[in-house]
Amino acid sequence: MPELRLEGLVLTSRPLGENDRLLTLLSQEEGLVRLAAPGARRPRSSLAGAVPLAHLQLQVGGRSGLKRVRQLRLLRNYSALATRLESLAAAQALSELCLALLPSEVPAPGILADLLLQLGRLEAVVREETGDGGAEALAIAVLGAVHLLALGGYALPLQHCARSGAALEPPLGNGEWRCSLLPGEGLVIGSITGARMLLNASELALLQRLTRPAPPRRRDGGLMGPPVAWLRLLAVIELWCGEHLERVPRAFRLLRSGFEPMPAASSSRPTPP
Repeated sequence: MPELRLEGLVLTSRPLGENDRLLTLLSQEEGLVRLAAPGARRPRSSLAGAVPLAHLQLQVGGRSGLKRVRQLRLLRNYSALATRLESLAAAQALSELCLALLPSEVPAPGILADLLLQLGRLEAVVREETGDGGAEALAIAVLGAVHLLALGGYALPLQHCARSGAALEPPLGNGEWRCSLLPGEGLVIGSITGARMLLNASELALLQRLTRPAPPRRRDGGLMGPPVAWLRLLAVIELWCGEHLERVPRAFRLLRSGFEPMPAASSSRPTPP
C-alpha cells in the first residue's frame, strides 16, 4: 500500500505505549484521523513535534488498522496560545467542537481552513498583548463556533423565525423586542413559553453578523458589543451544541472563567436580557 501524505492540525495527543503518541489529526482530505507517532515522546525524536495545535505535513503508512506517522514537517505551531488563559481556552473549545462535529475519516471541506484562520487571530491577540485580549479571544471563539457549526451541517438558523417563517429583522432601538431560543427548533420571534434564552434586538443583530468572515468592529476598530453580550452569545452556542451534538466543549466553561459569572446555559428558565 503506498504511503499517504496528509496536511492537518493535531487536535489531541495522548500517550501510546512507552514512547509513542496517539494523535487525532484534522485534515482537509480525510477529516478526523487517528494516527500513531512511533517514538514521538522521546526528546530527540524526529516526530517530537506531533503535539496539540501543531499544523503539520505528514507522511503516513500502514497496511491495516492504526496508521503510523513516518515523517513530519512542522508548518506552524500555535503553542504561544498557552501563554494566555483566554486564548488557550478559545483554541481548545474550537478543537473540541471539531471533535464533536465530525465523524472519523470523512472529508471536512472548509473546516481546517476556518479553524486555522481563528487560531491565527488568537495568535495575533497574544502577540499584541492588548488590554481587551480576553474579550477578543471570547469573540473569536464565538465567531469560530458559528462558522464551524455551519460547515459541519449544524448551522444556527439566524434569518427566519422557526415557527412563522418571518424574517428575523431585529428592530435596533426597540428595547421591548425579544426573540426566543428553542434549541430543538431555532429562534422564534417573541417571548415563548419554554424558551431556553431570550435575546434582545442588539444581541440577535450581533449574532447575525457572525456569519461574516471577521469579528464585527466599530469604526474605531474596537470590538462591537461588550463582553456580557459575547458571553450571552456563547450561551446560545452551548445550548445549540447540547441539543444537536449532545456534547458541549468543556473549554467554553474555562473561557467563561475570566469574566463575571453568568447564569448557567443549562437553566430551564429564559435568561433575562
